[in-house]
Amino acid sequence: MSWSLGFHILGPLEVIANHARFAITGLRQRTVLAVLLLTPDRVVSVDRLVEAVWSGTPPTTCRNQVAICVAGLRKIFQEAGCHENVIVTATPGYMLVSGSHRIDAVEFAARVESARHLAQDQRTAEAASLLREALGLWRGTPFADTSSSRLQEEASLLEQQWFNAYEQYAELQLELERYSEIVSELSGLVQEQPLREHARAILMLANYRLGRRSEALGLFRQARQSSIDELGLEPGKELHDLHAAMLREDPSLMPTSTVSVALPAGSGEARLPADVPSFVSRKEELASLDALLEGGPGLRSAAVGLITGGSGTGKSALAVRWAHRVALSFPDGRLFADLTKMGDDEESVSAMLARFLRALKTPENEIPADPRGRAELFQWSVAGRRVLVVLRGARDLRRVRRLIPTSGTCAVLATSSHNHSGHAQVRLRLDALDTRSAVELLDTLVADQRVRWEPAAARKVVRYCDNLPLAVSAAAARLTAKAHWSVSHLLARLRDPLHRLDELSHGGPPGIRDSFDRGYSGLEPDAAALYRRLSLWDTPELDVWSGAALMNIDLSSAENLMEQLVDAALLETWGRRPDGLFRYRLPSLLALHARECADFHDLSAAGFKLPYPSAI
Repeated sequence: MSWSLGFHILGPLEVIANHARFAITGLRQRTVLAVLLLTPDRVVSVDRLVEAVWSGTPPTTCRNQVAICVAGLRKIFQEAGCHENVIVTATPGYMLVSGSHRIDAVEFAARVESARHLAQDQRTAEAASLLREALGLWRGTPFADTSSSRLQEEASLLEQQWFNAYEQYAELQLELERYSEIVSELSGLVQEQPLREHARAILMLANYRLGRRSEALGLFRQARQSSIDELGLEPGKELHDLHAAMLREDPSLMPTSTVSVALPAGSGEARLPADVPSFVSRKEELASLDALLEGGPGLRSAAVGLITGGSGTGKSALAVRWAHRVALSFPDGRLFADLTKMGDDEESVSAMLARFLRALKTPENEIPADPRGRAELFQWSVAGRRVLVVLRGARDLRRVRRLIPTSGTCAVLATSSHNHSGHAQVRLRLDALDTRSAVELLDTLVADQRVRWEPAAARKVVRYCDNLPLAVSAAAARLTAKAHWSVSHLLARLRDPLHRLDELSHGGPPGIRDSFDRGYSGLEPDAAALYRRLSLWDTPELDVWSGAALMNIDLSSAENLMEQLVDAALLETWGRRPDGLFRYRLPSLLALHARECADFHDLSAAGFKLPYPSAI
C-alpha cells in the first residue's frame, strides 16, 4: 500500500507518513525539499535550488549535489511507504507533485480563502471558526531548522500571511462582539509587534467597547512612542482617526446593535472590498465614471461602465475607489462580485445571486433554489432603487447578464482584461502608470524614506515592473517585508530575468504571475502557442510578419492570432508600419511569463533554445 505524505513547513520541516514522522537529517536535503514545497506543482529551476542551498557561493559540483539530494529524498519517501513520484524532473529543474499529499501551507491558504468567502456571505461565525483552524496549523517559525538565507526570506513572507490571517480573525471576533477574547488573544501580539497598527486598532476598539477607555487610549500612546522611536514617524491615519473618535466619544465606535442609526428601508450592506488607501493618479478616469451617476438611458436599463486594460494595470483598484467615492449616491446597496474567483458559469452566477439577495436583506427561506427564480427576485428587489453592482474580472458581460439590474435607477461597473462588444455607457481603457505616478505609488506603499533616498533606483525598479500598479505593489511588499533592504538592493535582485517574476510573486495576495496566468489559461491553442513563441523574439517590438514567421502561417492568420492576444491583454498594439500592418509590443514582464509558459510546453520539447528576454 502506498501512503500519502504530509508535509509541514509552518514550523520546523516535518514529513509524515502513516501517522509517523520521518526525519530529513541532511541540511541540504531539508533546504531542497523546503524550496520545492513552497511552490508545489510548479517547476523550480536548479539555479534557484543552488542559490537557496549555498547562498551565492556554490561549489563547482553544486548541480550534481542537488541531484544527489533529490535522489536521497525520493529514497526517503519510498522507504516511508510512498511509491508515487513525489519529486519529478522537469526542465529546467524539479517539481514536487502534490497529488493526494497534504502540505500545511497550502491548506492554510485554502482555509483563509474559504473564510474570506464565508465572511462575504455574512457567515461570520463560520468564517471565524475556519480561520482559527487555519491559524492552528502553525507550529512555530517556518524553516527554523535551516540556515538558508533564501528560506529565511520566505519564512518572513509566510509569517506575514499569518499576521494578516490573525488580523482577519480578530476583525471577525470584533464583528461577533467577542471583545474579551480579543483582548486576551491580541494583547500579546501587539506587544511583540508594536508597529502592526491595524492589530492595535482592533485591540483599542475591543477595549473601548468593553468600557476600558483609558486602556484603549493608552494603547495609542504606546503606538505613538514606538513609531517615533523606531521609525521617526507619527502613527498612521487609522490609529490617529480612531484615537480622535475615542476622544470625542463618537457613537459610530459602538456596534450597530447598540447605536440608533436611521438606515434607508431595506438597505443592503455594502459588500465592496476596502478602499485602496495607496491609490494614485487616474483623476480623469474617475471623473469619466461619474457619468454613471446620471442613470441608465431608459427606465429598463441600468447605466453600465466598463474598465478594460492589461493585467496589473489597476482596473479593480479604480473601480473600488470610484464605488466608495460615490457610495452615498447608492444608498440601497453596493454589491460586489469577484468573477475571477467564482467563474461565470450558470451555477456560479446563481450562487452570486444568492449572495446579492442576502446582502439586500432577503430572508434565507425566501431565496429560490433555481437560477431563474433567483434572477427574477433580484430584479424585483432592485427595481426603482439606487443600487451599484461592481463586477470584477468579467470575461463576457452577456454570460453574467443576470447579475446586471435592468432598472434605470441602478448602475453597473465592470472590469475586464478582455475587449467587450456590446453596450456600455462609459468605456475606459487603463494602461500602465507613467513613471512619476509609479514611483509615487512605490513611495506611498513603502511608507518610509527609502524610496525618496534613492530616486534613481526607484525609477529603475518601477521600469522593471513595467510601471504596472500590481507589480509595483509587489515590489513595495518586498521592501516592506525587508526593512533592512535598500531600493538598490531590490533593484539588483530584479535585474536578473531568471528571478524577476519570482521576486514580484512572493506571498500575500495573488501576484503578477497569477494575473498573467489567468489571461493565458483562456487562450485558444493556436493563440497560446504564438504567445509562447513570442518569447523567442529578441526585441519587445513585433509585427504581423513576426507572428507569421514564428507560426509558419499567412499574414491574415497571424494577425487574427495576435489580435486574440491583444484582446486577452497579453500583447499591446504599438501603431502601424508604413505598409499599414499593425505593430505590436510585448512588455518585459509578459515576455518573461511567455518564456515560462514555453518551458512547460512545445518549444522546449521541440529543441528550441530559448534565451531569456533582454533586461531593460
